Amino acid sequence: MSSTYGTLFKISTFGESHGPAIGVVIDGCPAGLAFDTNFIQQELDRRKPGQSRITTQRREADEFEVLSGVFDGQTQGTPIALVIRNTDQRSKDYGHIARQFRPSHADYTYQTKYGSRDYRGGGRSSARETAARVAAGAVAKLLLAQQGVQIQAYVSQVGTLKLAKTYTELDLAKAEDNAVRCPDPDMAEQMFQYIDEVRKNGDSVGGVVDCVVTGAPVGWGEPVFDKLHAELGKAMLSINAVKGFEYGSGFAGAELFGSQHNDEFYTDETGAVRTRTNQSGGIQGGISNGEAIYFRTAFKPVATIMQDQDSVDVDGQPVTVSGKGRHDPCVVPRAVPIVEAMAALVLADMMLRNKAARV
Repeated sequence: MSSTYGTLFKISTFGESHGPAIGVVIDGCPAGLAFDTNFIQQELDRRKPGQSRITTQRREADEFEVLSGVFDGQTQGTPIALVIRNTDQRSKDYGHIARQFRPSHADYTYQTKYGSRDYRGGGRSSARETAARVAAGAVAKLLLAQQGVQIQAYVSQVGTLKLAKTYTELDLAKAEDNAVRCPDPDMAEQMFQYIDEVRKNGDSVGGVVDCVVTGAPVGWGEPVFDKLHAELGKAMLSINAVKGFEYGSGFAGAELFGSQHNDEFYTDETGAVRTRTNQSGGIQGGISNGEAIYFRTAFKPVATIMQDQDSVDVDGQPVTVSGKGRHDPCVVPRAVPIVEAMAALVLADMMLRNKAARV
């Protein structure tokens, strides 16, 4: 089972949803980086459960401990080990599915591939694992901030409710002003009420998270197979419940003529080469071009719902699966910091790879 991502800035996550702890080992972080524990905790707080009535009511503080790699407030260039203790597991909520396969979960595939599975909250397949990614992504963000790179994600769609405005028309800082993490206050309220109604019906709903990266210079990305957008796509599709990824004009670009889609170059007043439009999403030939990098990630409805569903057990016999436990009716509000974290991990790795290639 692969639990490692990255080439030079590399992470390995460990732990299960209902085990003693989850965590991450970060290898390749340069020495001398100021290790801002308050910032890392703030990032974890953005992802943690129990934030509002439209998220799972599991109560986890998600406070992290540093086991290695940091001394006197600075990274040492050695592996950084971070651990987050699990404190609010309710494994009894999952006893009824020990031999049942929940629809659209990883139960059947894990059982078939490995011959056994940790059914308590999904074990390793649980989205609880993403807390470790967020912790590592926070360290990557600190590294990127030294280069002036900023990453901002936000919820642009819940079910059929969609933002009509693009990121250039929004104040993305407002995304943190509401529980849904949508930067449009009116749409955020509509989304909140919609998710709450879905929750009351014992159902779930999907959505879309948009992400914008500013400050990335020209040159990040490693063609041919490690194109920047290919790595971003892999990173996003590795997140639980993700079903789609597109960058720049995405699928809508297929409807345009080349004369409409091409990003014309010009030289600005500082002498820098820019593009008049950004259909390319800040990436051309798999390499960042200095414009804003933007992409969209689609999340399916959470698979566990509070309704009875037909399925089979480990013997292939028909059963009725009853939804129990504490689950998000819509994952996208808590997915925002996860998307940002995975983008940061990709970009930090590409930054170091670009430096290595130019030595």
